[in-house]
Amino acid sequence: MPKSHILQITSFPAWDQTALDAAYNVHHLDQSPDLTAIGPKIQAIATNGGAGVATEVINACPNLKLIAIYGVGYDAIDFTLCAERQIQVTNTPDVLTGDCADLALGMMLSLARQIPAADHHARSGAWTAASFPLQRRVWGAKAGILGMGRIGQDVATRLAGFGMDIAYSARHEKPLPYTYIPDPIALATHADFLIVTAAATPQTHHIINVATLKALGPDGFLINISRAANVDEVALLDALESNQIAGAALDVFESEPQINPRFLRLKNALLQPHHASATLQTRRAMGQLMRDNLSAYFAGQPLLTPVI
Repeated sequence: MPKSHILQITSFPAWDQTALDAAYNVHHLDQSPDLTAIGPKIQAIATNGGAGVATEVINACPNLKLIAIYGVGYDAIDFTLCAERQIQVTNTPDVLTGDCADLALGMMLSLARQIPAADHHARSGAWTAASFPLQRRVWGAKAGILGMGRIGQDVATRLAGFGMDIAYSARHEKPLPYTYIPDPIALATHADFLIVTAAATPQTHHIINVATLKALGPDGFLINISRAANVDEVALLDALESNQIAGAALDVFESEPQINPRFLRLKNALLQPHHASATLQTRRAMGQLMRDNLSAYFAGQPLLTPVI
């Protein structure tokens, strides 16, 4: 039986690539295939949340029926076009939730206790001359979670173990044992630690902005493990440089992997290379779920994790 043709937008780990190559005729966009020639053969596209699929690529594939995303983010997909074309989209939720929540907690602790700087203080010999400066307590503090989906709820579960006062903002109140504060500015005013876990949508674009940062204040910390588009980077840099907020820990950036050099000079910013889901176990599970969605489509079975 001939293999179906799929278009691959970005690279995948070897264990996924080997399986894809065995199951399909895989055309790699980065190898500049002639979309005019192969576009009509493509029924499915495999990509990740950051790369998405460009509109011109979708338009070049008239028989496209599925976009399978390796990751949870789908903001880089033209959903209006997909709906018009009846193209289904899947992602890989749940399997990466715990890792993202773990990193959020690690970033919060590292930022508040300045763990990287303390490591340098011990290694450099500075400890022999002076004690490391006092830092900020985490347990018992007020946490605000902006976005209360799967990851937000897993973050909250972990924060509860620290005895934190937990509040959240979401599109609507949920049956959870936390305080619901619908207004993001009010949530920022409440929080010592404001943790952003919201999906990137037109409604959340730059939801962290001048007003939100002003409300967070000089004793407040920002942690972002969601999407860069949720934060106005210029406003954040201005706030960090002027000590308008106490600090920020970021796993995502507007032009990643290039980072605005203003961040590199800041001692009150903790920078991470967009790796919240980057553990061996989770990345294997993400790849498997992406491939299972592809298999389900070509077998004429219901998709496992459809977004639309």
